[in-house]
Amino acid sequence: MTDKQLDGAQLAILANRFEGISSKMGNTLLRTGRSGVLNRAKDFSCCILTADCDLLAVAESLPIHVLSGPDIMARSMKEFHPVLKKGDAFLHNSPYHGCSHPADHTIIMPVIDDDGVHHFTVLAKAHQADIGNSIPTTYHGTARDVYEEGALIFPAVQVLKNYETIEDIVRMCQLRIRVPEQWHGDFLAMLGSALIGERELLALGKEVGWDTLHAFTGQWFEYSEKRMADAIGDIPKGQASAQSTHDAIPGTPVEGITVTSNVTVDPDAGRITVDLRDNADQMNCGLNVSESCTRTAAYIGVFNSIDHTVPKNAGSLRRIELHLKDAGVVGIPRHPISCSASTTNLADRIVSATQRAMAEMGDGFGMGEVGCFCPPSTAVVSGTDPRNGKPYVNQLFLGHTAGAGAPHQDAWLTMLHVGNGGMCFIDSVELDEVYTPIHVHTRRLIPDSEGAGRHRGAPGIEVEYGPVNCRMEAGFVHDGNIHVPQGARAGLPAARSNQFRSTRNKELEPLDQCSIVWIEDGETLVSIAQGGGGYGDPMTRDPERVLHDVREGIVSRARAEEVYGVVIADDMSVDSARTTELRLA
Repeated sequence: MTDKQLDGAQLAILANRFEGISSKMGNTLLRTGRSGVLNRAKDFSCCILTADCDLLAVAESLPIHVLSGPDIMARSMKEFHPVLKKGDAFLHNSPYHGCSHPADHTIIMPVIDDDGVHHFTVLAKAHQADIGNSIPTTYHGTARDVYEEGALIFPAVQVLKNYETIEDIVRMCQLRIRVPEQWHGDFLAMLGSALIGERELLALGKEVGWDTLHAFTGQWFEYSEKRMADAIGDIPKGQASAQSTHDAIPGTPVEGITVTSNVTVDPDAGRITVDLRDNADQMNCGLNVSESCTRTAAYIGVFNSIDHTVPKNAGSLRRIELHLKDAGVVGIPRHPISCSASTTNLADRIVSATQRAMAEMGDGFGMGEVGCFCPPSTAVVSGTDPRNGKPYVNQLFLGHTAGAGAPHQDAWLTMLHVGNGGMCFIDSVELDEVYTPIHVHTRRLIPDSEGAGRHRGAPGIEVEYGPVNCRMEAGFVHDGNIHVPQGARAGLPAARSNQFRSTRNKELEPLDQCSIVWIEDGETLVSIAQGGGGYGDPMTRDPERVLHDVREGIVSRARAEEVYGVVIADDMSVDSARTTELRLA
């Protein structure tokens, strides 16, 4: 540690230097990743931690990947490898040792100077299209345990020594993973990303001095903690509880899984407590939420409810106290229970329950529930490409809106799901058709499907696609058909999700929400992915906003009148007199 004091300008400059390094790492993954999950959908994250495993910089990372987990993974690296050397790097995907879920392969690399001093740790996490599961999907929702799931688990296993790759691990993965060349390309991209981060941090240390960088980290955390305390100070004091229920799938109770979040706000102390202990025990399915994702989901629910300019790092996180259930379905699941779909389904329900509880503190806080994830439009698809005779596996990101209404604005249309925070890209139809033997028939927003409110949720989206000159296997773990995303503070729920197979004669056959199905040539997969709940009474929505939605085809004139109390005349203008009369009735 050092007593050196930095001024505000120095703090701002160094904060941006660290974020810039994290961004360079991410840009490396985007440009060099082999799979469409990385180079088209951007389902990856990069971050920097201190040598003490405190989260420092996350740049444009996915929230569910980084707010908690990198700290636990870095600690496991130090525990399993107490003597770290320059040029070491480790492959980590164990949800029992801090990773989000097994599909998020992660390279962790200590940043060590020429004197052997460990100053920082860099982390590159990238979702994989295939990880050797027993079925060709990285979301095995019905896996009773990790053995049925089938994933190769790497708890901080060394893959780089003195900057040389340990090929034993590479060969093991190549023999197990269905698309070995694609995986190896992504693995090399992650290594490259980590090496870029190491190189840039070593250069920064030489440029400004390690003492200055360590002084910065301590003071940056103090500043971030103060910002967080001030933001919490603006929230009314109180306690609230909210629930969000995931639809039933095999391995869960028939009524589904209800997640309860109990939130306490103490503005005088500048602290928020989220208690998740009042929840079910871990279950024999793949929906169990890893410790890192449970923590992160609670953090997201809080950050979605406060001043968005508060820095996201170990300093601000000091002001959030979490209580987790050991061996809980949300909490701290224990090996060998499966956490295959840990980043999405139930994690989204934790966020939704937490931010709806925050909404109970007062108008201006919290959000509605975000739309449920993993519809067929984001399925993992696989098969043999007739154009080259080679196997393919990839997760599509063809469309999922999901955004919820917020206190001061409408939903983010391309949220995808709350854990990704809108940071992933939506696939280009043309590129998906180039790289995968599919044809996309439909991608459209669904009118009158939004969660109505003073600020509305996003509308749902329909996507229809099918294989071309071949058959295709698709795996998905959908939610939200029975338990739809609820609104907050009198906001209304979003429409239901659904999924179908369209046969060769165009008949729609309902599919189970958790499915791995073969779609034959001439058939299509139809995905109905939902938007989010609204915020506030829809009868208080600005009539001009309602008119804009009608003109855009998001809301019909009939729904505008029935739900929002806004009468739209034949000339597509607001009939102010009739609207006032209707809203006062």
